[in-house]
Amino acid sequence: MIVVSEIAVRYGSTPALNDVSVRLTRGTVTAVVGHNGSGKSTLLQCLAGIVRPTSGRIDGTNRLSTAYVPQRNAVSDQLPLTVREVAAMGAWHRRGVWRRLTPGDRDAVDGALTRLGLADLGGRRIGALSGGQRQRALLAQALVQRGDLLLLDEPTTGLDAEARAVIGDVVDEEAARGATVVVATHDTADAARADQMLTLSSGVVLSPLRR
Repeated sequence: MIVVSEIAVRYGSTPALNDVSVRLTRGTVTAVVGHNGSGKSTLLQCLAGIVRPTSGRIDGTNRLSTAYVPQRNAVSDQLPLTVREVAAMGAWHRRGVWRRLTPGDRDAVDGALTRLGLADLGGRRIGALSGGQRQRALLAQALVQRGDLLLLDEPTTGLDAEARAVIGDVVDEEAARGATVVVATHDTADAARADQMLTLSSGVVLSPLRR
């Protein structure tokens, strides 16, 4: 169980989160819903350890492996990496940056690319991909990592129905293997398939947690 207790985040004088609490259970999907600027990304970054709350606390993440997938526009078009290389970065937490991939790591990369429909694009540069393909490549990296906590920041925004279905199925599969999954989204249809939903508005919980 991951317990977020009354956290607040301020950037200078600007509040990003205020008194947010949520409990996250292993093997479930939690959708964090809200419009742009509602605090969804900040909450995910707090869970990932990228942003430190100004007040409040988060318990239960210290011993977890965390896989964080940012919005695809956070990745530069100029990044000189192939799809396969991006996916293989998910093994770095096990092998380090300089050690060669093991056969098991390579199998994990192959499996992740296949699950996400990218098996034929492994040699393509990440900057040459469509938005949906790039988002799936970033998710493939997280699948290779096999994190205990999987954080996805608007993974289906702007994607077609087929790409959204592929990502949605993978999210469900990751929860089924026992990961704690948190998905930030502003799409209520995508959120409806989650086990629970938290709605934010201007950094404040707008409604009670719903299952």
